Amino acid sequence: MTYSGAVKVGGRADVHELTDLMISKVAVGPMNNNAYLLRCRATGEQLLIDAANEAGTLLRLIGDDSIASVVTTHRHGDHWQALAEVVAATGARTYAGRYDAEGIPVPTDVLVDDNGTIRVGQVTLTARHLVGHTPGSIALVYDDPHGAPHLFTGDCLFPGGVGNTHKDPEAFASLLRDVETKLFDQLPDETWVYPGHGHDTTLGDERPQLPEWRARGW
Repeated sequence: MTYSGAVKVGGRADVHELTDLMISKVAVGPMNNNAYLLRCRATGEQLLIDAANEAGTLLRLIGDDSIASVVTTHRHGDHWQALAEVVAATGARTYAGRYDAEGIPVPTDVLVDDNGTIRVGQVTLTARHLVGHTPGSIALVYDDPHGAPHLFTGDCLFPGGVGNTHKDPEAFASLLRDVETKLFDQLPDETWVYPGHGHDTTLGDERPQLPEWRARGW
């Protein structure tokens, strides 16, 4: 079936099958968080992005092959409710942005900086440090050698706008600047965007709206 990225809590995962990577998206918890399971097709190694909630759902998605690592995109509690249980069950290494790790109650094994890399089997993800939604949010870029890039944005970029900056003008300006310079300026319109909540989008769909976001201030 064609991947749409439309998932709902209690429903089935949607799977995006790429040449070298399989991406399974599932919605969990009362805030409709997205969690993403990445599987290297060459090695079978797996990585989870955001153990947000419903550890049982995530562990069933992970399956018997377990995971080597789990990345938390930022410190907000709705993105790590299942982290302790998932780590206890799998022994996975934990990754988080350097400036958000202190706000995550499960110890972070690897602190991630801007342009830092995380591997899952033979696949490499590159981090982008985005300041504004939180001090240490990270987005992850998979630059697919067989097609367009794939971008996991946590709560920093959604269809229709950047993440919540709680009406703080400085935080909004910082987040919009980082999203523009580190994502829109460096990646093509075809880049597929996987956000922390809700539906997927592409940078091309969102790019024309940047002036509107800047003008409205959120």
